[in-house]
Amino acid sequence: MALQGGDVVYCNHCGVEVASDSNYCSACGAGLRPRTSHKQLTLSATNKKLAGVCGGLAEYLDVDSTVVRLIWVALSVVPGGFVGGVVAYALAWIIIPKQRTLAATSETARAVTAPAK
Repeated sequence: MALQGGDVVYCNHCGVEVASDSNYCSACGAGLRPRTSHKQLTLSATNKKLAGVCGGLAEYLDVDSTVVRLIWVALSVVPGGFVGGVVAYALAWIIIPKQRTLAATSETARAVTAPAK
């Protein structure tokens, strides 16, 4: 994070003056702007009935998954919408990535760092 004094910005790591619109310090390469995390739509690993599509959508929108399921069913039941609702669910199941779990991440790391025999 950089200290700002008017239009002058100073790097917290090396103290060098940098341009106010810079993302990185030109002297030491330190990041000047805080990183913002972004939400990613994923299939829910914990809140799922079939594939986790509605649970993942609920987690992404920060609402109750029951509400998302009820809305999905209500929109699917309208005349002619059932086939569209089923097809949309199947496409979402295929397109939306699975949620990464801590166990899967650590297992992947173990496999990468394991010595070859």
